[in-house]
Amino acid sequence: MSSPLKKAQSPAPEAKSPKEKEKSPTPGPASPTGAKSPMPGPASPVARQPSEPVDLSLLSGAHWGEQEVDDDNDLTLGSDTQSSTASIASSIMQYRNVLGRTYHSDLVTDGEYWGPNDDKANEMLDIIHAAMVMLFDGKLYTSPLNDKEIKNAIDIGTGTGVWAIDFADDHPNCTVIGTDISPIQPAWVPPNARFEIDDATKEWTYPENHFDFVHLRFMTGVIKDWDALYKEAYRCAKPGAWIEQLDCDAEWICFDGTMPHDSALAQWGPIWREVGRKTGLEFCVVSSGKMEKGMKNAGFINVTSEDHYVPISPWSDDPKMKQLGLYQSVALTHDLEGFMVYFLPNYLGWTPKEIANYAAISRKEFREGKIHSNVRWRVVRAQKPFDA
Repeated sequence: MSSPLKKAQSPAPEAKSPKEKEKSPTPGPASPTGAKSPMPGPASPVARQPSEPVDLSLLSGAHWGEQEVDDDNDLTLGSDTQSSTASIASSIMQYRNVLGRTYHSDLVTDGEYWGPNDDKANEMLDIIHAAMVMLFDGKLYTSPLNDKEIKNAIDIGTGTGVWAIDFADDHPNCTVIGTDISPIQPAWVPPNARFEIDDATKEWTYPENHFDFVHLRFMTGVIKDWDALYKEAYRCAKPGAWIEQLDCDAEWICFDGTMPHDSALAQWGPIWREVGRKTGLEFCVVSSGKMEKGMKNAGFINVTSEDHYVPISPWSDDPKMKQLGLYQSVALTHDLEGFMVYFLPNYLGWTPKEIANYAAISRKEFREGKIHSNVRWRVVRAQKPFDA
C-alpha cells in the first residue's frame, strides 16, 4: 500500500540537502484578515483516561527471547501492505548498515537518528501519511492559512516527501521546501517543490522572516533540543506565520482493560521510555507537553492543540476508526523491527532473536485484535506575532 501521491509535473531543481478529542486550554488562534481554516474546529472535549493504573515496568529482552514463536504465522495484515537527489554528493548516499537495515550517512549529521531509510521503512512512512490524511478528512493541515498570500512553506523531516508534494500541488503559487537527512525523495515533483538534505537540529540556513508556514510531523524520538528547533523555526518564520506539528507518544493507550501489562503492546511504551532515559531523546512529546512549551518559549503565540485517539488495529465499530486502525496496524506491523534494531541492541542489550520474537508476538496481538489500544495523535498550532 502506498499513499495517494498526485501526478508529478516536472523534475525538481538541484537538491541541497478514537474519534474523541481533547482541547488545549490555550486560547484559540487569531487569524489574519481573509484567512480561512481548511478544517472545522474540534468537537467538544471528552476526557479520556486509561481504564486502570498503568504499570510502566519494563520486561527484559530475555523475556521475549524465551517465548515460543510460530514463524510461519508471523504475518502482517495481508495484501494491504502491498532528480531532486540525483546531484547529491555520492558521500551522502553512503548509507550505514545496521543488522541488515540502511541508515542515513554519518556525513550528513553527527546526531543519532534511529530510523532506517530503506524501502521497507519508506513504505511505512507513506502508509502513515495516508492514515493522517484520512484522520483529517483529506486535509493536510489545520492552521488557518491564507491560501492567497502564502508564498513559502517548509516541511521539516519530510521523509519520502509526500506531504510536501501534496501541499505544493494544492498551493501552486507557494514555494515548498522539504528537508531531511536522507535523500529518499522522488526525482519528479511539482515545479514549486524541492528537497534539501539538511539537519534541522543545526542552525537553519534560511533567511529570517521568510516562511509563511512551518510544518513538522511524526518527529517523536528524533530531537534532543526541542527548544532550539522551535527557536530556529521562529527566527525563519514571517511575522504572522504559522507553525504546525502533528505527533504522538511512543506508547499505546487502552481504555477498556484489554491490554495486559505483560503483552507486547503494553510493553511498547516502557521500552521507549527506557530508551529515552538512556539517550536523552523525548519519545513522549505529547504527554510531556514538549510541543506547546517549546513553541511558547520560542515566542510563538495563539498556541492551540487537539488530541485524536486512533485505534492501532481495526477493532473499532466506527467505520472511519476501523479503517484508520487498519492503516495504522499495516504501517506498524509492516516494519516493527525498523523501530527497534538500532536502539534496542545498543542501549537495552537486546539480541536479534529477542527483537524478532518481540516483533512477532506484537504482530500476533495486532492481528488478533483482542487488545483495544489506541495511539494519541496531537496537533499543535502556533503563530508568530505580527509585531515580532
